Amino acid sequence: MDSPRYFSGQFLLATPGMADPRFARSIIAICSHDEHGALGINIGETSPNISFHGILEQFDIVPQSLEDRNVFIGGPVEEHRGFILHSLDFNLSDTLQVGDRWGLSSSLDILGAIAKNRGPEKWIAALGYAGWGAGQLEYELTQNGWSIFSGEPEWLYETDAPDKWEMAWQAQGIDPNMLSGQFGSA
Repeated sequence: MDSPRYFSGQFLLATPGMADPRFARSIIAICSHDEHGALGINIGETSPNISFHGILEQFDIVPQSLEDRNVFIGGPVEEHRGFILHSLDFNLSDTLQVGDRWGLSSSLDILGAIAKNRGPEKWIAALGYAGWGAGQLEYELTQNGWSIFSGEPEWLYETDAPDKWEMAWQAQGIDPNMLSGQFGSA
């Protein structure tokens, strides 16, 4: 019997066949995936109402010379909970190291370090996460809602692409406009 395949450190790209409109055009960095389920951070859409400086203000953290940044809508689960996806040059006791690809931290300590320019070299902030129960992600993959790509960790930090979802498909040599929302089986 084949052992299960887990996708930590990879990216999920929503396909045109994605049934859940909350995930249309999503690109999710999978941070944890095992027999109990999966957790990922959506890096495909930023919040129009919340900035990183706004989050720091809520915790009375003063950004020194840090430029303000957009905050990603990490997922529909616990949208009030913040996460930092970051390069592996920074590590705290609560940091989840995702292979050799990136880290995921959620403490106030990382916010303070970033505000003082002592945090990771590369990072993004997100509110909320996408989560799947045991076997749920595997089922959604069989329903053609998602496609898995190894991608590049740099996808996390990309800020010039107007549409990361489209950028990710094109990086795989696929024109997403040519994808069909209808799938068949043989």
